[in-house]
Amino acid sequence: MEVTDIKIRLVSETDQLKAFATVVFDSVLVVHNIKVISTGEKLIIAMPSRLVSNGEFKDVVHPISSEFRNKLASQVLDAYEKARNAHTARIIR
Repeated sequence: MEVTDIKIRLVSETDQLKAFATVVFDSVLVVHNIKVISTGEKLIIAMPSRLVSNGEFKDVVHPISSEFRNKLASQVLDAYEKARNAHTARIIR
């Protein structure tokens, strides 16, 4: 399964939550609301989740292998950096 498109929606830079990503796989499957989060030390992705009855959050969708998770995280974070740099460039002009 290959990522064929990533769209980034930036949010407030003052928050831990930096952006939401929409990722298209093989031009046939889309996953919305993958979060880009700053831990203070690095950026990570968090998969879409929902609140369950016991008060915990449970992922709605997630990678099975760590290899695919790392590949997905790398691609989403690269797209985030490009979107952030493009946004900064627009503000400076």
